[in-house]
Amino acid sequence: MGKLFGTDGIRGVVNAGLDADLAYKVGLAAAIVLSKAKKPGEKPLVTIGKDTRISGDLLKGALIAGLCTAGADVLDLGTLPTPGVAWVTVEEEADAGIVISASHNPFEHNGIKIFNGKGFKLSDELEEKIEDIVLFGHNNVPMKINGEIGKVSYVAPKASEDYIDHLEDTIDSTLGGLRILVDCANGAASATAARLFDRFSKLRTDVINADPDGVNINDHCGSTHMDALAAMVKAGRYDIGIAFDGDADRCLAVDELGNLIDGDQIMAACGLDLREKGKLPQSTVVATVMSNLGLHVYTKEQGLRLECTDVGDRNVLERMVEKGYALGGEQSGHMIFLEYATTGDGQLTALQMLALLKESGRKASELFGACPRYPQVLFNIPVADNDVKRTVMSSELLAQAIQREESALKGEGRVLVRPSGTEALMRVMVEAKTQEQAQTVAERLAGLIEGL
Repeated sequence: MGKLFGTDGIRGVVNAGLDADLAYKVGLAAAIVLSKAKKPGEKPLVTIGKDTRISGDLLKGALIAGLCTAGADVLDLGTLPTPGVAWVTVEEEADAGIVISASHNPFEHNGIKIFNGKGFKLSDELEEKIEDIVLFGHNNVPMKINGEIGKVSYVAPKASEDYIDHLEDTIDSTLGGLRILVDCANGAASATAARLFDRFSKLRTDVINADPDGVNINDHCGSTHMDALAAMVKAGRYDIGIAFDGDADRCLAVDELGNLIDGDQIMAACGLDLREKGKLPQSTVVATVMSNLGLHVYTKEQGLRLECTDVGDRNVLERMVEKGYALGGEQSGHMIFLEYATTGDGQLTALQMLALLKESGRKASELFGACPRYPQVLFNIPVADNDVKRTVMSSELLAQAIQREESALKGEGRVLVRPSGTEALMRVMVEAKTQEQAQTVAERLAGLIEGL
């Protein structure tokens, strides 16, 4: 991680670490870096979209000011899911796209994420160049004058409609006969999900948590709070429930019995389907080290190959692009269908799941529940800053404790300790044959970390 950019852009509490001044400098620096790849007299073109947080307009205004000051033109996409911004960036042949969102985090947080002109997250090299200007060189940047100043075009309605057209075209099914409940997390999906699912006239759709007020995003709803959706799906006898996070790049689900369908189970079912259709190169699915042991066991039984990367959909995507794979994702719900998208896309994932569910003729519990989940415990331990994270990760005492715990599990469980790339947290994940065993190991390691 850099000084500003984490694993998923710049994150922070607005006006307590992430403010308009920083956003202005990031916009300024991004325009400068992008201008270096343009011919003399050409302006970079940057798309910009946001989720529904109250601070989104504040940061967007500052970013646009910085971009235009340094001579970049801007396409304002309004409220649009993160993958929608990435897709429009490619379609408009823009030089970059910027998303203002903190994904699944509470409303007081926000973030700045930048895509390149091909819709992929910005490279480490370009992020470092932007960081250097923001931290050390912004005072020496000459402001553009006269006709060199950038301008803003407002294309929100058309951009979102074009994106919905694209999503609709990714499946052939009418989805007729299915009845679904969709939770928009009071986030970016509130602007698109109802319109998307309404395109399928034979699909019966009810939508909840699609009334954002700036502060209710992810508030006891969406993919990080599944209990209410599960209860409603079971009580209402829906075929499946779909939940997005704040910027709609994640999708999790619940089956007709109210059981969670996580990203591992989505990958397992969709991976088998793609292989049967000859669309899964090398019969390989890409996951991360956070994926459950159940996915490892199930894919091996089904003759699928599973490759695991470090945590983060960025790492998953890099492996997919490097080796030509078609499907990858995270247990948390980031699914990448590379045939249709350059990043995780919750609504795209939902459509692929629904089309598969309809085609299979099976219940969601049978289709997605075939991939088992081993008992798993995840602890989040608050820490002060990145320096503390580095201290924890370099602790020999912790390394020895992890080795002891893994030896005691005797190959029937695993331990993962890592720093969060988006929050001031250390994460401890333990899987074991029983919930009690996993809980005990996780508590011991969490206690040790708190004492370091």
